Amino acid sequence: MTKHKQRISDKVLDELLAGEDPIEAFRNGELLADLRKAVAERALNAEMEAPLEGEHEAGARNHRNGHNRKRVLTGSGAMEVAVPRDRLGRFEPRLIEKYCRRLPGFDGKVIAMHARGLSTREMRGHVEELYGVSVSAELISKVTDAVHAEILEWQSRPLEEVYAIVYCDALRVKIREEGLVRNKAVYMGIGVTCAGCKEVLGFWIEQTEGAKFWLKVMHELKARGMQDVLVAVTDGLKGFPEVIEAVYPQTLLQACIVHLIRYSLAHAS
Repeated sequence: MTKHKQRISDKVLDELLAGEDPIEAFRNGELLADLRKAVAERALNAEMEAPLEGEHEAGARNHRNGHNRKRVLTGSGAMEVAVPRDRLGRFEPRLIEKYCRRLPGFDGKVIAMHARGLSTREMRGHVEELYGVSVSAELISKVTDAVHAEILEWQSRPLEEVYAIVYCDALRVKIREEGLVRNKAVYMGIGVTCAGCKEVLGFWIEQTEGAKFWLKVMHELKARGMQDVLVAVTDGLKGFPEVIEAVYPQTLLQACIVHLIRYSLAHAS
């Protein structure tokens, strides 16, 4: 077994703590926040070195010109950093980009709360309670709307021309709607490519499952590029064979083995 190498020496830890109680320093998180801030500022200063050296070699009269104070939201709270600036205004930091007010970790926390069904007001309260940061409803909406845009783009992405197998079924999930949690069916299409890779073709939420609904889904998949399916696996829904034949006439229809087993067990003592 390899021995874990301690990256921060005891001497450095003693200097960081400077006589403070380690337990209290860990609990209040101030030391960790200061360390994170110091590392971020060191990285930003290091980012500026290479561009300035290159401009000096080219004969340009560019040099450091102080710092700009910038407050960004991270996954562990708000952080104020000193971003270096140059005299000609050419420096483009990559760690904390210009006009960036939120690091990815913060957006991830908001999206996770949104996925759990929390309202905008509840998310604002949780962010303020956990991280001591007051955020506006507009900021929460901007983060969640960005996810919705990505989902819509994913839902309309082009598909493979031919799939070896396509599974069509529903998944029961709990969804918060109008302040209440309801069990809803999310209808899914899962395809297996000819290379053997499995991917989710799409998912849809509908009040009732029927042949007309799946006909609309099949036409949507065909419009996105899926021109042929070798085998379609379904749960035996009435009218589904006619739907498959109408859109993909040469596709073989296979009843889902799990549904067949469940149906058989219902007749056994």
